[in-house]
Amino acid sequence: MSRTMLLLLLTMPIPVFAQQKTNENLLQYVKPIIGTQKMGHTYPGATVPFGAVQLSPETDTIPYEMNGKYNPDVYKYCAGYQYDDKTIVGFSHTHFSGTGHSDLGDFLIMPTTGALQLNPGTASDPGSGYRSTFSHSTEVASPAYYKVKLEENNILAELTASNRVGFHQYTFPASGDAHIILDLMAGIYNYDNKNVWTFVRVENDTLITGYRQTNGWARTRTVYFAMTFSKPFYQYGHQNYVNNVYRGFWRKFDQTKNFPEMAGRQIRAYFDFKTTAGEKVKIKFALSPVSTAGALKNLRTEIPHWDFEQVKRDGEALWAHELQKVVIQSRSREEKENFYTAMYHAFINPTTYMDVDGQYRGLDMNVHQADNFTNYTTFSLWDTYRALHPLFNIVQPERNADMIRSMLAHYEQSAQHMLPVWSHYANENWCMIGYHSVSVIADAIMKGNAPFDVSKALDACITTARHRNYDGLGYYMDMGYVPEDKNGASVSKTLEYAYDDWCIAQVAKKLQRMDIYEEFIKRASNYKNVYDASVGFMRPKLSDGTFRKAFDELQTHDQGFIEGNAWNYSLYVPHDPAGMITMMGGKRAFSRHLDSLFTMHLPDKFFAETEDITRDGIIGNYVHGNEPSHHVAYLYNWTGEPWKTQERVRMILKKMYLPAPDGLGGNDDCGQMSAWYIFSTLGFYPVCPGAATYQLGSPAVDGATLHLENGKVFTIEVKNQGDKNVYVKKVVLNGQELLNNQLTHAAVMNGGTLIFYMSAKPDKRG
Repeated sequence: MSRTMLLLLLTMPIPVFAQQKTNENLLQYVKPIIGTQKMGHTYPGATVPFGAVQLSPETDTIPYEMNGKYNPDVYKYCAGYQYDDKTIVGFSHTHFSGTGHSDLGDFLIMPTTGALQLNPGTASDPGSGYRSTFSHSTEVASPAYYKVKLEENNILAELTASNRVGFHQYTFPASGDAHIILDLMAGIYNYDNKNVWTFVRVENDTLITGYRQTNGWARTRTVYFAMTFSKPFYQYGHQNYVNNVYRGFWRKFDQTKNFPEMAGRQIRAYFDFKTTAGEKVKIKFALSPVSTAGALKNLRTEIPHWDFEQVKRDGEALWAHELQKVVIQSRSREEKENFYTAMYHAFINPTTYMDVDGQYRGLDMNVHQADNFTNYTTFSLWDTYRALHPLFNIVQPERNADMIRSMLAHYEQSAQHMLPVWSHYANENWCMIGYHSVSVIADAIMKGNAPFDVSKALDACITTARHRNYDGLGYYMDMGYVPEDKNGASVSKTLEYAYDDWCIAQVAKKLQRMDIYEEFIKRASNYKNVYDASVGFMRPKLSDGTFRKAFDELQTHDQGFIEGNAWNYSLYVPHDPAGMITMMGGKRAFSRHLDSLFTMHLPDKFFAETEDITRDGIIGNYVHGNEPSHHVAYLYNWTGEPWKTQERVRMILKKMYLPAPDGLGGNDDCGQMSAWYIFSTLGFYPVCPGAATYQLGSPAVDGATLHLENGKVFTIEVKNQGDKNVYVKKVVLNGQELLNNQLTHAAVMNGGTLIFYMSAKPDKRG
């Protein structure tokens, strides 16, 4: 075992089930290219589970604005890569996976030969800059490894990574003019003023250090680096693209060439080599949130050698270890590719955010020490509270507990005294709505995965939920709803606040803090205040207590909703489905409403007039590509028609997930889409995180074995499985038939056997 592998394994939880794993190579089923076309917004590059480095190609660098206006083309490049593109601009070290907004794309590197060009050129004329054409026929994307031929200069590019270090290997042709370009201007969602400052220091002829400060989605982000080459460069230089006036030293030096310090807002540097045919020039590039010294320590600790293949094998071993936590049985290779790629995508985010010594930069911009936990960042909580964090409570409980510790550290460092909403790199970007850290914390506490101070965690939840200045919350507290004339997306906010408040109530009750329970269980019923029985939908209400007259239940924008319409959000009461169903006319009427949602035809003008809405990810008016609908197919379990849940779930699995570049029916959203797939494929789903139960659906595999960190094994067997046999005849847990379409978390974590008996005919006994 290499020193690197040993170090990494010592810093991660190792369960006792290692000897029980399958001998099958599960890595073969992971296809990182899935989701890189159209709306998936995934990236194909190299990373390790929850790694701080995501080393991946950029196929274009699109400015955020054109002529002072938002450039809609930028949306395609949330992950920096689009499968349909024909050129690669370079390889950068930080990426989000599957988001609908973006940032990052730090420290782009590109190898070239011939005349030096320090601009990226254009996709239509790649020879006008340093970019290169490429072909998918030479592209390989697999866990912890990426390879592609850069055709313009006949250079083979290979990438791998450890947690904090990206490892590049470039095989050059014979050249007296080989270059490695380091572009500190490039980035994803680049604003004109995104770069605040960049600094590069040439320590010697193989070692470079520096940092980049940006003001993008994260307002105050600083990333430090240490970069080392496997062979010395013979000369170097840079260009400052803000201006070409170099101050200091009374101009006694030419600071553009062979000068060891480069500083400016827009810097592109280059390092020159002479190469022989087939020579490999390797680069190790380490990141740190703290300092260049921290980056250098990360580099020397994680990859102290130059064996590219060893680092690749180490990364593959880490992925193999994680994938073995759920071993499925399926006769379909496509099913295995979908499932294990979903596992891969689910285990990318959140990402490690600290140096090997535990230091990290906090929300207060001071340096903190993570004592006895791993500090994480990239919390897309509006998405991931629904299924990703509940999945972690089963297969990644130690990591999920550390993620909550990271959220609590965020709270302690927050000037607003709030838990994270959507945070990354020591910044809160306040994207989306609700305060869904509360859901993640409550889910862990109620499921017994809370090795932290639960009383302090509850206090953080309460303080967050009482923050009157946050996004209409004061109105909500005073009036029982958010009025649309005072704060937009008011219905969505009211509904999501009510759910989060229910989560707080559950924890308060568990901790016997009954005054808090009474306060928040009352708030949890506020969803009723925005239901208009006269139209049968949730509807925006004004501050005078009347419903707004202008109302279109099919439209999203300016209707009181966000990333959904009245049809979708009227079904968003995950904490009280029975109450919602009664309010909406009873089981029969509610079932008809669900049927219409899945089967209705949306008019063409709906897509033409609604910004950012496409037909991708939509079945009828059920929008799987947007998270508010993710629990909806399971609501038939409350109408006495679970067979409809079963057929809808299997339909969604078939339509929304394919082992192809365009195989995701919407943004993967930091693993939420993938977590939905994993749960639903196994046959159960967390409709209401914060409740220690799951709703049963229809498993899509022949069976599965869950190897749990507590050493126990939970086995799922599926009898008479088939594409037509989507209906569940009966379900038996450890010899006892389940009669309520529900599975408890304790039953999973205690180990045992769950058997589904499938049929081609629905069991309509309810």
